Amino acid sequence: MRIEFAPPIKHGCTVSNNTEPRSVVQSVDRALTILEILEREGWMGVTRLSRELGIHKSTAFRLLATLEHRGLVEQHVETQKYRLGFALVRLAGAVRAGLDLTRSARPVCEWLSEQTGETVNIAVLEGGEVVNIDQVNLSSSVLSVDWLGRRTGLHATATGKVFMAYLPDRVRDEILRGTLPPMTPYTVTDAQVLRQQLADIRQRGWSSTEQELELGLNAVAAPIHGADGSVLATVCVSGPVFRLTSERLPDVGDLAADAAQQISRRLGFPSTEDSLLEVG
Repeated sequence: MRIEFAPPIKHGCTVSNNTEPRSVVQSVDRALTILEILEREGWMGVTRLSRELGIHKSTAFRLLATLEHRGLVEQHVETQKYRLGFALVRLAGAVRAGLDLTRSARPVCEWLSEQTGETVNIAVLEGGEVVNIDQVNLSSSVLSVDWLGRRTGLHATATGKVFMAYLPDRVRDEILRGTLPPMTPYTVTDAQVLRQQLADIRQRGWSSTEQELELGLNAVAAPIHGADGSVLATVCVSGPVFRLTSERLPDVGDLAADAAQQISRRLGFPSTEDSLLEVG
């Protein structure tokens, strides 16, 4: 994926060139510029910020009030000046956690891909959907799918079922009471059957699906735990049914579970069980 960055804009000036104008929301751009200025300068008052931005003081105040409401800036009680807020620490921590996860998981995923000959993905739960954030495929086969960045539902995927298995009871029950649309003729849509599958996942430590998301595709997945024991992500092995057969699923599931355990250790989750692998 190619990411393009807009050229820097001098605030308070009109920038004109021959390129097509970008779709920039002015108020959002100004708010982000405030954060950049405060990062550079530290404490600043409304008057100085408005001069830096080339906008009216009342406009700067409204932007700062909005940022303060969301915790992105804070105001000194006595001086009335502003600085960056602690909500940014939480946001930065989320980015750092994602980077730590993929960095810690990558060598283990490479080992798992070599062992299984299939595609291995790391996925997280976001907004009720599974999002694949990293992928490794060391197989020489051309029959593989690029899952990176792809979003999928919960009930029809091995990864989604892992997340469902470890959700709080109230949240899981709400999902099972809702609509469970069939993605293929093999998708499990019976809430009671699915509930039993989720119990089995918690007991054995991995999940599997056979052609539930796409025809011809099987998968297994296992939970990756953070230092506090919560399920941060999953490691998933997927492949075509003629290679990742029903008979192979238990063995591949055990490998995925062991890989997930190793990644969890790297993230600080204590484990008393012996791991089958130690990846440097």
